[in-house]
Amino acid sequence: MAATAGEGEEVRRLLDGGASPDVPDEDGTTALYQACAAACWGHKGAVIALLDSGADPSRQEDVERSAMTALHWAASNEHLAVVRALLGGGADPGIADSAGRTALHHAAGRGAAAVVRTLLASGADPASPDGQGRRPIDLARQYAGRDIEAEVVARVTEHAPQGAQITVRRERSEGGDVRVVAEVRDHAGNLRSESWLCTGHTEIVRLLETRAGGLSKRRWPSAVGTARQ
Repeated sequence: MAATAGEGEEVRRLLDGGASPDVPDEDGTTALYQACAAACWGHKGAVIALLDSGADPSRQEDVERSAMTALHWAASNEHLAVVRALLGGGADPGIADSAGRTALHHAAGRGAAAVVRTLLASGADPASPDGQGRRPIDLARQYAGRDIEAEVVARVTEHAPQGAQITVRRERSEGGDVRVVAEVRDHAGNLRSESWLCTGHTEIVRLLETRAGGLSKRRWPSAVGTARQ
């Protein structure tokens, strides 16, 4: 489980010592699972070690359920360096998960403009529909012009326990995007849950319209609250 903990050097040591990236370890964990977990948490060193050992960056995990690849996880969690490493290692940006969504769908919905630009530069299809017929641009339009802080606060408030404290912070991602994070903490200050979105949805819509030669400008419901993108 060194990969999931982000221990890149330990992963490389194990692989150099003869461990196979395709054989389950003592916990029954395969390199595919470890690559997806490492990508999810942004552990670039572990991902690169697995790629260097021959792990397939385009294999899908749990096809019956999520069918996600490591690239899906990295894009969904806005880990730009890992996205670049996976694409450089041959990851296919056109693979769809069980909902029919590509890595570009995930990045567009998150508002991760830097990841979207990187995926497009690697051949991701901006017109690819998901299982409900929605393209990446449609997912970005859901939040374009909206109050992103209000959106993430609403998400965490829905399931926050009574008396919980909700705070919001803004931070710069590795790609330079602004990430808005809402945290829920209990009375003891322990983190219970969080939700986040980047603020690049409007930029992504413009970018995808340009790349697709003017995708249909279908209007989503009008924005609620003050736009802070």
